[in-house]
Amino acid sequence: MVITVDTNVIFSALYSKKGASHAILRLILEEKLKLAVSVPVYFEYYDVLSRKELMSKLPFTASELEDVLDLLALLAQKNSIYFLLRPNLPDEKDNIFVECAFASNSKYLITSNIKDFKMSELKGMAFSVVTPGEFIRNWRGKNE
Repeated sequence: MVITVDTNVIFSALYSKKGASHAILRLILEEKLKLAVSVPVYFEYYDVLSRKELMSKLPFTASELEDVLDLLALLAQKNSIYFLLRPNLPDEKDNIFVECAFASNSKYLITSNIKDFKMSELKGMAFSVVTPGEFIRNWRGKNE
């Protein structure tokens, strides 16, 4: 199954070994899920996670964080985006995740910031927008 994951989920997964976000990260690393990325999504991960204020909260050095992001990129389904899909989300930077989910045929776009993605313009897309908790409950119900 292909999924697109917002940066806030990756941060939460790296911040704590507990919780749904970390469970999603483990499923990606175990290759039970395929993470969809595009160039803008990867650079968003890198830009946000390497900010000083966030790095200080993570149990990683800058080099170790780069290693984690490189591993995610290695395991990911890479997608080239040749169009702009702009559903006019409240945060312009969230549009890159919609584009990636659409281009990759992701089944889910997983975000902790779900209210910004619950717009009528996203209804009818082939993917569902869910929180990490909703995704893991669904995954466990079907796969464990």
